[in-house]
Amino acid sequence: MIAVISYQFRRLVRGTGIALIFAVVGSGLWYWQEREVREQLIWMGVPEWQTASWQGFNRVLRNDGFLVGWSDIRVSPLWVSYMLHDTADGPIGDRPNGFVRDWRSLWPVTSDQYTRSGYDRGHLAPNYAIARVYGRDAQLDTFQMTNITPQRPDLNRRVWQRLEEVVMDDFLPRFGRLQVVTGPVFDTQFLHRIGFTQVPEAFYKIIVAPGEHPRVLAFLIPQTVRGDEPLDRFLVSIDELEARTRLDFFPRLPDEVETPFEADIETQGWALQRVARRPGRYP
Repeated sequence: MIAVISYQFRRLVRGTGIALIFAVVGSGLWYWQEREVREQLIWMGVPEWQTASWQGFNRVLRNDGFLVGWSDIRVSPLWVSYMLHDTADGPIGDRPNGFVRDWRSLWPVTSDQYTRSGYDRGHLAPNYAIARVYGRDAQLDTFQMTNITPQRPDLNRRVWQRLEEVVMDDFLPRFGRLQVVTGPVFDTQFLHRIGFTQVPEAFYKIIVAPGEHPRVLAFLIPQTVRGDEPLDRFLVSIDELEARTRLDFFPRLPDEVETPFEADIETQGWALQRVARRPGRYP
């Protein structure tokens, strides 16, 4: 009897060991594949939290066409990153009928929490741009609530929309490839929330034209805008955004490039003045 039990135990250990090996190997393959996919959606690294504060903890959620740095503390993205490349014009799918809860969030964030709140359901990874470059499945991912933040109507429907249009209509054809990092800026009112989600005081958008000599424009737009302001009024340096958000947006950028790249506001080559006052396509 003892011999039988010993034999069965050895078989169990052997089987468990084989299963563990498969799990480790499978997890490793998944990690490397996941990292390869992420690398295609970022430039110079995933944004990193610069301090030890608990408020900056975030998890990277991968979607078709974009990454989200999701905070279960603020119940909001801290950043969204996506790469755009010039693509032939063609029809895109109809705008989805509604927004969907993302099972990856620890909190039940739903579209209903915005009803009669005075805030729009503001996209960070934009519906049109992601659909144009990555297709229908990616477009549907932009309607997950982990990509949505509370935006005042004059921000969301006017100046924010205008900036998104300029990126696609002017900057992308000019450079052929762009990296965009965008997200909210929060004040100290930690309990100012719509449902579970903390309400930002402003939003940033960083647009990079990668290359041997990368160019960058960075914008910081408050919730209090009228919506008809010129876009160049909101230009800031990346250093200022990093001070406001406590994020290191491009952690792999070499120091000799990082200092002028993040400290300066340089508009040369973007032709921003030509489009800064252009009205939105949908008034």
